[in-house]
Amino acid sequence: MKLVTYRRHIEAAARLGAIWDGRVVDLAKLGAATGVDLPSTMLEFIDLGADAVAVASQMLADAGERFPLGTALPLADVKLLAPIPRPRKNIFGIGLNYTEHVAESAQSLDTSPELPRQPVIFSKPPTTVIGPDEPIRHDGAITQQLDWEVELAAIIGTTAKRVAREDALAHVFGYSLVIDMSARDNRRAGQWIYSKGQDSYAPMGPCIVTADEIPDPQTLDLALWVNGVEKQRSNTAYMLFKVDELVADISAGITLEPGDIIATGTPAGVGAGRTPQEWVWPGDVIEAELQGIGRLRHPVIKV
Repeated sequence: MKLVTYRRHIEAAARLGAIWDGRVVDLAKLGAATGVDLPSTMLEFIDLGADAVAVASQMLADAGERFPLGTALPLADVKLLAPIPRPRKNIFGIGLNYTEHVAESAQSLDTSPELPRQPVIFSKPPTTVIGPDEPIRHDGAITQQLDWEVELAAIIGTTAKRVAREDALAHVFGYSLVIDMSARDNRRAGQWIYSKGQDSYAPMGPCIVTADEIPDPQTLDLALWVNGVEKQRSNTAYMLFKVDELVADISAGITLEPGDIIATGTPAGVGAGRTPQEWVWPGDVIEAELQGIGRLRHPVIKV
């Protein structure tokens, strides 16, 4: 199931929906029309776990193409927001998680050329998150090296604390697409949060695909374009630390809770690794795509 957070018009409240046959179906309204109590927000829905996914999926299947009045709208008539517009906690970012990206980072960003023995973890605050088509903010007074990174995001569905790798994927609710924007000249004494944690630096969406539809997250193609020119293309099979390893590693010391987001790292092709180096500027457009999940498009604006 493809789950979205949407707004019918600019003044409307954000609501939970499911993409179904070119429409966005409001799950809470469909539930009310069929005698099922479902929440109107993504985080509340994630809290309910796999049972809610099963119930909602059955509701959609039962309705077919005949949805009660007011429960379904054409996708083109709604505004999609980030699936989780305001995460409860910082996003867990994973650095240096593709072999070729380790090599290009060592050449240009003073990181070690050795493959990490453990996941490299940083974080991005909730205020970094923006939804489809929203602008990425470029503040020239802060950065002259704004860079791109396309990534698979894993969304936690049930509390994970010291879980074994073989049990880890059972704690994943679903997957989404994140662009990890990075101001390369804003790293501070080896710390990355200011570089990667500024407002609008985590475009996310366009949906969350539930884990039952992606049984193996290590088979997905991902790509990124700047102004229509392809900059990154790879497959999640080439991650050094797979999704199950990341969940197990983080949960060994930090409890993962429903709605937590892990951005699993980027492949090679970032601007810092190019010769000459490339950066994005106001007026540029960044697009990214993840197999089975969808595509994001974001203009870069001056602030």
